[in-house]
Parts: sequence; structure tokens; C-alpha cells
Amino acid sequence: MEKHTTHTKTLKSLSRFLQILDGSFPSGVFVHSFGLEPHMVLEEVKDIDTLREYLKNFIYDQYAKQEFVYIKKVYEALSSENLVVLKKLDKNLGAYLTFEYAKASKHIGENYFAQTKTLPQKQIVKEYFLKIENKQCLGNELLVLSSLAFDMDIKIEDFIVMWTKKNLINICAATLKISRIKPSQIQQLLFEFDEFLDEFDYENIDEKITNFNPLFEEVIFKHKNLEPKLFIT
Repeated sequence: MEKHTTHTKTLKSLSRFLQILDGSFPSGVFVHSFGLEPHMVLEEVKDIDTLREYLKNFIYDQYAKQEFVYIKKVYEALSSENLVVLKKLDKNLGAYLTFEYAKASKHIGENYFAQTKTLPQKQIVKEYFLKIENKQCLGNELLVLSSLAFDMDIKIEDFIVMWTKKNLINICAATLKISRIKPSQIQQLLFEFDEFLDEFDYENIDEKITNFNPLFEEVIFKHKNLEPKLFIT
């Protein structure tokens, strides 16, 4: 009976996160292209192979050094029930983001919060959500979703995979609009990333957060008239 209960709880947690992360859900989604358009114009990304390398480098140079580190720190703060650190992480996230990205993070986070605020069961998550409701915390998207995942006992690596895959799907959806890469190729590429993310070394995520992305910086400086776009649904 205990084994069945645990299994049922895991399924419920995953089911709820599938709903929350669905791009058609009223919460909406956003993803920053981080130089996708200039890469396309300069033909750094021109086919499925170069898109594969772009997305891999995007994970190595962007997510692994910023968002993954942030998620790790949020989980640690929640595990130690340190609301002070959690508030600080929420407040400082915008400092690592571009202005439009920071605004979108807060806006989408507010939407996620409004529709999931009754779900938390753990006291520390309830306290954090109360701070958001009382306007004492910003409630950035990454913080809200990380806290929900922690509350639902979703392992950090599982949450990172789901959150990353959601963003990769959105970037690839944008790729369909600005490239001639076939949808079937992109679909297969996204399947490939399941293996890539499964083998990623989540136990050795950096302790230090950095917002320097060489993949983004190099191309932007090469083509100064083009700026990365923010896709919002």
C-alpha cells in the first residue's frame, strides 16, 4: 500500500507539472532567443546539425551557468527552510537578466503564482508564496516553478529536465518560423535532447552564478544591427 501511495503521488506531481508547463496553459510561456536570429542571418545556424550545436552550447553556456545554479540554490534554501536566502535569490535574479527578460520573468511568474498558489503543502513554500501575495517577494518564474517542484517532491534533476525541455521546444518553435529546417527534423532533434539531458552532470552544477554567454556575446558583437527577441505566448 505504501509503495502504491508513493507511486500515485509521483504521478500526480508529474501530471500537474505537465499542465503547468504546457505552453497553451493560461499562464503563458516565454523564452529568450539569445542570439538565434543573428545566428540564422550569419548562417552559424543553417541546418539541423548546426541547430543541434547551438542548443547544446546554449545549455552549456547559459543554463548550466545561470538557471541551473539558481535552481540548485533555491532547492538548497527550501531544504534548509531559509526564507531569507530565498527572498534574496528572488530579488537578485533580475540583475542577471536583460531588461525585457527580467520583466517577462516577473510577469509570467505572477501568472504561475496566481493559478497555483493553493497547491503548496510544505510550510516553507507556503511562507514564500505568502510573501509573493503580500508583495514582499517578486515571484520570478524560475523561483515560483522551482518552489512548486520542491513542494511536489520532484527531484531537482527531473525539474531541470522538464523546465529545459519546455524552453527548447519554444526555441525550436521559433526556429520553424525563421528557418527552412523541416519540422520532422526538429522533432527528432528534441527527442535526442532527452538523452543529452539524461546524461548531464547535475551533481556538479557550479556554485557561482554567471550571466556571461559567449555564444550570445560573440554573435551580437558580430552583427550589431540585430538584437535577440523575446518570444511570448
